[in-house]
Amino acid sequence: METTVAQLKRGQKGIIKEFTEDALPIKLLELGCLPGNEVELVQIAPFKDPIYINVNGSHIAIRRSMACQIALDIIEEEGGL
Repeated sequence: METTVAQLKRGQKGIIKEFTEDALPIKLLELGCLPGNEVELVQIAPFKDPIYINVNGSHIAIRRSMACQIALDIIEEEGGL
């Protein structure tokens, strides 16, 4: 099973790998949600929707359903104790 943006924990980062569907809004692509770019989960709103992410310095709020369509490779934290 792939990891998606919706499964990130606060402060966790990942690299966008692919989109599970081709229906991602053009606006997200324009804001940097492209394969190879780093994503960080900033905050999750009450009731778990929307999700606030940081992509290339832009803070974006996206719906959980959209976050489930963005597959990631998780970036492991270095120097963990």
